This record gives sequence, structure tokens and C-alpha cells, in this order.
Amino acid sequence: MAIQRMDNVGIVVEEMEDAIAFFVELGMEVEGRGEVEGRFADQCTGLDGVHCDIAMLRTPDGHSRLELAKYRSPAASAGPRDQPHNIVGTHRVMFAVDDIEDTVARLRPHGAELLGEIARFEDIFLLCYVRGPEGIIVGLAEQLR
Repeated sequence: MAIQRMDNVGIVVEEMEDAIAFFVELGMEVEGRGEVEGRFADQCTGLDGVHCDIAMLRTPDGHSRLELAKYRSPAASAGPRDQPHNIVGTHRVMFAVDDIEDTVARLRPHGAELLGEIARFEDIFLLCYVRGPEGIIVGLAEQLR
């Protein structure tokens, strides 16, 4: 049996509103918000006493989603937020954008910092990684042709 699709990417955050504002500025739309708790949440996560606020955001084409979760309990564990990209287990979320320079400029007031610089891959793409709120690494790609 094969998978049907990738449903969403989940990211745990401490500052929900900051994270939502960042991804809305990027171009995502808030699809819904809610709370998750109860036995099913404990069973699914392997944690006891789960109670978290969630926000589901979707890309404009409706095909991809990002779930932000802020744990009320148990308390979220905070790790280093400035790790380099080559740490085992590090992840990033990649987005295709129309104008990479404009996107980076719009995200800077929301805390985005370039990890390196905007790089050209042949004459096909401009690419970069930015670190957003909560240390989230976001990849941006602008197709040139």
C-alpha cells in the first residue's frame, strides 16, 4: 500500500501569534484554530496530559499544510534555536516563491534571518534558507525559468 499524500508538517512553537504572523506574511492562509487534548492525543503522541493549541495554515494552492502547536501541557522542551542546518534530525520547510528578495525583505520584520545568502543554482533557481520564529528553518526557492 502506498501513501495517499503528505497531509501536513507539524511544528511546536512557544509564541503562536508570532509564528502565525510569519507564515501569513509568507503567503499562507489560516485554515483553522483549535485545542487538542484527551486520551487520543496522549495515545497518539506518547505523552501524558496533552493539551495544546493548534493552528492549521495552508498554501494558497490548497495542497500543503503546516500545523503549529503550542503545548499548554506537558510543557514543551526548548532546545537551541540557532543550530546549523547540518545537525542530524534538523528539518526545514521549503516554499516556492515568486520573488525571493521581496519575500526575504517582507519576512525580516517578523524575525527572519538569512542562514547564508541567496544563491543561484545554474540558471534554474534562486535559493536560500532563513531562520524564522522559534528557530524554524524555512527554505525559499524562486524558479528562474
